Amino acid sequence: MSKTTLVPLGAEPARASVSPLPLYAQIKDALRERILDGTYAPHSQMPSEHELCRRFAVSRITVRQALGDLQKEGLLFKLHGKGTFVSKPKAFQNVTSLQGFAEAMSSMGYEIVNQLRSFRTVEASRHVATRLNIAEGAPVTEIHRVRLLNREPVSLELTWVPEALGKRLANADLATRDIFLILENDCGVPLGHADVSIDAILADADIVDALRVEEGSPVLRIERLTHDASGQPVDFEYLYFRGDAFQYRLRVDREKERQKDLQKSPKNATEAR
Repeated sequence: MSKTTLVPLGAEPARASVSPLPLYAQIKDALRERILDGTYAPHSQMPSEHELCRRFAVSRITVRQALGDLQKEGLLFKLHGKGTFVSKPKAFQNVTSLQGFAEAMSSMGYEIVNQLRSFRTVEASRHVATRLNIAEGAPVTEIHRVRLLNREPVSLELTWVPEALGKRLANADLATRDIFLILENDCGVPLGHADVSIDAILADADIVDALRVEEGSPVLRIERLTHDASGQPVDFEYLYFRGDAFQYRLRVDREKERQKDLQKSPKNATEAR
C-alpha cells in the first residue's frame, strides 16, 4: 500500500508525517480529534476551505472530501453563504439495556434535571388501558415531565401507571429521580423487560413549548411499555426527544441472529452445511 504525507495542522512541511491513509482521511481524523477535544467548540465556525488547504498543504477537493465525511458523521453542518460549523454533540442511550434516562446519562457524566409539569389522576384512554391491561376508563396516574440535559430541554416524557402505583409515586422526588429507580427501590417492584417502538413525528404545540423547538420540526418518539419481573405491565410512556440533541443506539449481531434461524429450522441448518 502506498503511503501519503500529511502536514499536521499548524506544522511546518518539514515535520510532515507519513501514513498509509489517504490524505483526506488523515485530515478528517485530525479535524475530528480537534472537534471531540473541544479545540473547535460546538457551534463555532470551522476554518475556511482556503485556510485548511493552506494549513494542510493539500488541494481544495481533498479538504472538501474530509469536511463532507465529517458532515455525514454529524460532527459538522453547513449554513448556506456563511460557512461550516461544529455540531452540538448528541447524548445517546443504548436500546439494548432497560435504563431510565437519568440513570443512563448520569453514568456518562451528564447533569440531569427534571421539570415536573403535571401529576394527576385521569381515566385511562382505550390505548393506555390496552397497554396496561386494565379496563378502559379505569383511574391511572398521568405524569408529564421535561428532562433537561446539562440544563437544556432534551425530552418530554408522558407516563401512565396504574393508580395504586401512582399513589406511591405521589410523594417521590420526581424532580431528580427516574421513575424506574423509584419503582424498584421505593415501591419494591422489580422490573423485567420493556417493549419499545421508535418513530419520528412533527412537533406540535405542547412539544414546542416543552422542548423549545420550532413547530413542525422532526422529533424522535419512543413508545415504551415496561413490565415487572412477572410480566405484568406497570409503566406505559411516550418519550419525545429533540432530534438535534439525542439518539438511541443499539448493536445488531448478524451471526447470532443467523444461529437462531438455523436452530429454528433443521432444514436451514442442513443447507448451511
